[in-house]
Amino acid sequence: MAFQVKILGSNSATPAHNRNQTSQLLIADNEYYLIDCGEGTQLQLIRYRIRFHRINHIFISHLHGDHYLGLMGLLLTMNLQGRQEDLHVYGPAGLDEILSLQMKYSGTILQYKLHFTAVEQSAPGLLFESKLLTVESLPLVHRIPCTGFLFREKPKSRRFNRAKMQPGMTGDEIARLKSGQDIYTPEGELKYRSLDYTLPPRRSRSYAYCSDTRYEPALVPLLQNVDVLYHEATFTSEFESRAAETFHSTARQAGLIAQAANAHMLLLGHYSVRYKELTPLLLEAREVFYNSYLAVEGETIDIGAD
Repeated sequence: MAFQVKILGSNSATPAHNRNQTSQLLIADNEYYLIDCGEGTQLQLIRYRIRFHRINHIFISHLHGDHYLGLMGLLLTMNLQGRQEDLHVYGPAGLDEILSLQMKYSGTILQYKLHFTAVEQSAPGLLFESKLLTVESLPLVHRIPCTGFLFREKPKSRRFNRAKMQPGMTGDEIARLKSGQDIYTPEGELKYRSLDYTLPPRRSRSYAYCSDTRYEPALVPLLQNVDVLYHEATFTSEFESRAAETFHSTARQAGLIAQAANAHMLLLGHYSVRYKELTPLLLEAREVFYNSYLAVEGETIDIGAD
């Protein structure tokens, strides 16, 4: 199953240096999840040939403009394109009011149903669950209420060992073996033992998105062993006091969080406009957590890839 994140926007407050404001697309199997929606997100979706109608769930971290001002335009374009499927938006309380006012005064009537879920800001919680994955909120510490998001695959079934296939074995029996059940004859005799015909399940993968936040070690227990951690890295340590003042993080602080959480990979983003060249941010993070990388627009990261 595909489990990937595509970077659509990586800059902070304003677009600069050919970098757009924050937005990402998480792809899990055939489901598309949009994470934040800064200005220019529509153009990025078009540029990377992502069909708008594939997106059924949108997660907004907070109400600073660089994270949500592209949302209304995207909703309207979906409407113009004739969308019929329900759309689910998860975000801070007040976002629904903002959208309602914009639609009211623009005379917009959506032809599809828009569902809004207000995200609890003070504690982690389950936001969404499908057959394949869960999405949980992560409380962040910013100037206004802000949450991150943890996408986690559900535990998987054992895999059928095709080399052990027996003549006459049915599809139902294979499914039961994969679920861990042993198969018995009508007389009660053991026919197939699950462990003899299956392989261990593939490891479940996870992606954590921590947008705007100051350095917050309290996040670490929530991020333990995450495959890919996206953590904002607005500044280098030269501007650590500025980061604290604005409730942002340095690249080194992002590395410290990744190290403490035993993350497999750290993805940096939310770059200040002061950095045209991003190498200093990357080098700083790698001083404490070597497996650090820059979020680069247009790139796709395979989550959990060896």
